[in-house]
Amino acid sequence: MKQSTIAVLTVALALAGGAAGFGLYRYVHTADQPLVSAHSSATQAATVIDTRRPDFTLNDLDGKPHNISEWNGKVVLLNFWATWCPPCRHEIPDFIALQKEYGAKGLQVVGVALDQNDLVEQYRDTAGIDYPLLVGDLDAVDVAKAYGNSYGELPYTVFIDRQGHIAAIHRGGITKDAAEAAIKKLL
Repeated sequence: MKQSTIAVLTVALALAGGAAGFGLYRYVHTADQPLVSAHSSATQAATVIDTRRPDFTLNDLDGKPHNISEWNGKVVLLNFWATWCPPCRHEIPDFIALQKEYGAKGLQVVGVALDQNDLVEQYRDTAGIDYPLLVGDLDAVDVAKAYGNSYGELPYTVFIDRQGHIAAIHRGGITKDAAEAAIKKLL
């Protein structure tokens, strides 16, 4: 075969592989996935719905430890994310807006970054994140698993009611409208 034919085939295969990979990514990480609730058939996360939220302590960006119990009595939107995750970065401006709109009514957005402290700090400053950010590489992975994320999917959002029970979970990117609807049910 000619070198030009081999080059064309190589490029075509690379493009086909990339398209297939992107298609699989979009299929698995779609913002249109429904919330997992007590009436959902998504067994992975459904096992934690209506249970008491697991206790955990992780450090903030200054190294100060925070326990989830600090937000007892509030509706908590607990978002597991990373700076290298495009869908995670996409939903952060919506979380900032939701915190501003519903914070006085009892909402607390808490971000749990599965990432390095310096990268999270840099991204916080760039994106203007004004809600608490906890960081914990492998410890954060363990926390995510305790909240039903056994596959390590990002982003992963958990809605906790004022009584400290897991009310709903969303796997993958979530739209502002879907997050707002879940929050309004709990306020």
